[in-house]
Amino acid sequence: MHKVWWKEAVAYEIYPRSFMDSNGDGIGDLQGVMSRLDYLKDLGIDIIWICPIYRSSNDDNGYDISDYQDIMTEFGSMADFDLLMTEIHKRGMRIIMDLVINHTSDEHPWFIESRSSRGNPKRDYYIWRDARNGAEPNNWESVFTGSAWEYDAHTEQYYLHLYSKKQPDLNMENPMVRHDLVRMIRWWLDKGIDGFRVDAITHIKKLPGLPDMPNSNNLRYVDSNPGHRNIEGIHEFLQQFKREAFADYDIMTVGEASGIPITEADRWIGETSGALNMIFQFEHVNLDFGPEGRWDYATWDLAEWKRIMNKWQTSLEGVGWNALYLENHDQPRSVSRFGDPVHYHKESSKMLATFFMLMQGTPFIYQGQEIGMTNVEFAELSDYRDVEIYNYYRERLLDGKDVSETMRRIAYRARDNARTPMQWDDTLYGGFSTVVPWIRSNPNYHEINVEQQLTDPDSILNYYKALIRLRKSSEVLIYGKYQALLQEHPEIFAYSRTLGKESYLIVLNFYGRTTDFQFPAEWRDLLPEVVLSNYDRSDRSLNQFTLKPYEAIVYRVN
Repeated sequence: MHKVWWKEAVAYEIYPRSFMDSNGDGIGDLQGVMSRLDYLKDLGIDIIWICPIYRSSNDDNGYDISDYQDIMTEFGSMADFDLLMTEIHKRGMRIIMDLVINHTSDEHPWFIESRSSRGNPKRDYYIWRDARNGAEPNNWESVFTGSAWEYDAHTEQYYLHLYSKKQPDLNMENPMVRHDLVRMIRWWLDKGIDGFRVDAITHIKKLPGLPDMPNSNNLRYVDSNPGHRNIEGIHEFLQQFKREAFADYDIMTVGEASGIPITEADRWIGETSGALNMIFQFEHVNLDFGPEGRWDYATWDLAEWKRIMNKWQTSLEGVGWNALYLENHDQPRSVSRFGDPVHYHKESSKMLATFFMLMQGTPFIYQGQEIGMTNVEFAELSDYRDVEIYNYYRERLLDGKDVSETMRRIAYRARDNARTPMQWDDTLYGGFSTVVPWIRSNPNYHEINVEQQLTDPDSILNYYKALIRLRKSSEVLIYGKYQALLQEHPEIFAYSRTLGKESYLIVLNFYGRTTDFQFPAEWRDLLPEVVLSNYDRSDRSLNQFTLKPYEAIVYRVN
């Protein structure tokens, strides 16, 4: 396995709107990020991934870009960005940005021209189709629910938008679109950024002819992923971006790649042939999806989680590199999904951290995860801000669904769970701002905040620091071989990392009840040393004992 800086790094995702407000307008900004760089450096962060800060119509909080080469006024200026990048580099950290090339804003100059007339030279920059029987060109559903098509009365055609109607999809089949995107990518890399998280990249190729999806349930609109996710021919586009932009720079690229099977990993992230360095796969964070999909809830299964994680760890050995994560700006808070924020908040947060931070791959921490921020349940629909939530609520009403059940689903699944303001201290609004924030703070900022945890040696925050120090202290925990252990145990997730004669054993109780643990046979006579745990106890060196609720123990053997 080739050694490189981004494999040895720990990354931290910043959602700038909710991170830190420096000018008292209730919206986080670049100067706010700058004011917290020393905090991130002290945490042990090497890479800062900052979500879109480009000029935007803000229908989808920056993912609808109206100018790729300018900064959203609410966040600051290009001079602020240049200073931020300088200060990040001065501290020995790196910065990556979101690269959003599946779509733009409908306020982008390209789209303004495209919709001005059917004969405009940029008409083919986007995907336009005639109506079919007086309605949408096909039955595709948007990722944000509802139709994936929007009618434009001026030119009497529909345009495709896989996300919000203000996010028209670019027509990647047009070579001029790819040419202009490559120029934009190189402009940012020449400026000095260190790479990209590539948004929605699996969707840039559409199935030729844009056919209807099967509709046996006679739905208004149908899951359209088979029509635009990882379609044959996408790698021609990806390889062009690699060849004409990425390959000329010492950067890191990680793709948001839902629906990529492990059998495709080499094409996506192979050490030599892959277009990207890493991908965020979604299998493990989709485990609690119910029969109706993402907005439905189901109890997740540890045995299935083991199968998924072990598959990605072992199958990428010597092939490519994992991107490790449990939450981000699109996912609810992990302790609220996979832990117990009520009875075992501290213990389960630490256990989950141990679980993903010590696997083979580059770990990504989402802002607030390091203090165990939790989901928030707003009482009123108006408290939410995400366009996806309002689309989902509207479609449920049209289907005659129960309102209380709809609100319950939103409370559990909403992306806004991850977008409430960062909780810095116990002052008003959690120290994020001096005025009412753009979205309400989680009321538990009085109990869960950075300031309190900095001074508590047993805090989640200080545990994350210890985990990061441990990971960086040994190449075993970066490049070491992964092996799944105790695979049949119904409550314990265990694995080892080995390089040469040094090994680590990670033992995790995934439940809020005690469970019996016995060392794997090959470990019993090795006298392993405990190097980290989330409980203080004296019997952890025994070959057989009882794990406490959500207990995590890391052993080392030389």
